[in-house]
Amino acid sequence: MLEQKTLDELWNFEDPALSEARFREAMTDPAYDAFERAELATQLGRAIGLQGRFEEADALLDGIDAEEEPTVAVRILLERGRLLNSAGHPAMAVPLFEQAAEMGDLLGEDFLAVDALHMLAIADSDHQESWTRSALEYASAVEDPRTKRWMVSLHNNLGWAMYDDGRRTEAMVEFQLAEQWAERVGTEQQQRWAREAIAQCAKSLNLQG
Repeated sequence: MLEQKTLDELWNFEDPALSEARFREAMTDPAYDAFERAELATQLGRAIGLQGRFEEADALLDGIDAEEEPTVAVRILLERGRLLNSAGHPAMAVPLFEQAAEMGDLLGEDFLAVDALHMLAIADSDHQESWTRSALEYASAVEDPRTKRWMVSLHNNLGWAMYDDGRRTEAMVEFQLAEQWAERVGTEQQQRWAREAIAQCAKSLNLQG
């Protein structure tokens, strides 16, 4: 199967149309086998969904054969859940993310398992903190640096949830943890976002004081 690094290089989340074009091109590359092209197709579906073309993305996911490759099946669950969540049906997405997390864990697909837990925190807002804590516990126990990078986003997301809930001191702790992880395993963009979150939270705490 494909390394997450390969998919990262094709993705530009700020430009899903460009990402769509890249994945379409990659799927014609004979260097990839049938299973890898199926995995690329799941990401093509995600890129299409990010442009609001939900029915088209859903139909594409329906057409992917995942019977012989369980990792592809996990990605299909994830992307179908993301489509439902983006289309305004988070409650329908929750069981798909739960299944993806369970399957990812059983397969040893740590990155996908944490991704699914991260999506559960978004879709199941009533249990956001507990899902995020589960994802943090999972990600902290793995060795892979790419999977470890989830620690940045997870602490950041939890920080903003606490911030919005008025729990500014707790939020600052999460933002500081996000910055620490960003310095260790994150991207330059994640490092910048972490510093900006700390600055905004500090300003808010000073105003409260």
